[in-house]
Amino acid sequence: MTMYGANPEQLAQLGRTLTNQIAAIDQVIASVDAALAGTTWQGPARQRFEHEWTGSFTHALHRLEEAFSVAGRDCIARSDELQRVMGA
Repeated sequence: MTMYGANPEQLAQLGRTLTNQIAAIDQVIASVDAALAGTTWQGPARQRFEHEWTGSFTHALHRLEEAFSVAGRDCIARSDELQRVMGA
C-alpha cells in the first residue's frame, strides 16, 4: 500500500531544520570572509580564489540559503495545514 501525506510534527521539524541552516551558511560566509581578509597573501592565486569566492561561491551559498528558506516555510505551512485539516 502506498502512503501519501506526512507526519505534521516531523514536517514542521524539517522546516525548522532547513530554516536554522541559514544561520550556519551565514557563519561559513562570515568565517571565510574574515579569514581571507586577515590572511597575508598576494598574487594571482589569491586573486583567482577571491574572484571565485566573491562570485560563484558566495552566490551559490546565497542560493542555498534562499532554497532552504523557501523549503522551510513550505514545510511549516504544509504542517500547519495538515494539522488544521486533521483537527489538531
